[in-house]
Amino acid sequence: VFPSISTFSGAGELNPLMNDPDYETIGIGTRIFLGGAKGYVIGEGTQHDPGNQMGTLMVKGNCMDMDPKFVRGAAITRYGTSIYVGLGIPMPILNLKIAKSAAVTDEQITVKILDYGIPRRTRPILREVSYRELKSGKVEILGKTVKVSSLSSLKGAIEVAETLKKWIEEGFFYLSKPVENLPRGSVFKPMKEKAIMKRIV
Repeated sequence: VFPSISTFSGAGELNPLMNDPDYETIGIGTRIFLGGAKGYVIGEGTQHDPGNQMGTLMVKGNCMDMDPKFVRGAAITRYGTSIYVGLGIPMPILNLKIAKSAAVTDEQITVKILDYGIPRRTRPILREVSYRELKSGKVEILGKTVKVSSLSSLKGAIEVAETLKKWIEEGFFYLSKPVENLPRGSVFKPMKEKAIMKRIV
């Protein structure tokens, strides 16, 4: 069955991990905006895969200080319960290389569209598109126009960025230097599922 809708997540050119792909300013100890409060990066996420432009973060914060506006519960079909958390990372422009990567645009950021209708770990790649195409609300797949919907909120991402900027300007939030950078050469190796054999006693 040809897909009637495609979904994506992420803020594209506002994504800190896209703005700093070499993790020069992001690492263990980096102070961040987390759910409307201050938080910290404490390591790479469980599915950290920088080689495929899929870096992830492990973060820590006090939920008692967070704002419900930036923390939402979610129920995802065929997945279960989840949570949406507003996360922002201040990025100091320390050199020309960082300035160039921070200036990346939605048109320059590309991702692969995968067919999740195929129930296996390695899914077919239908095509590669830019975030500019995704944010337009429709993409062309195999000659047909398919609607696109974002699972994350671009409006919310902008609000996070503006709030963090205000905090910094007012002296409420100070940048911190990471004590250790995130790994750039690690390879994500998913756990393979195996059938359970019942032992007859």
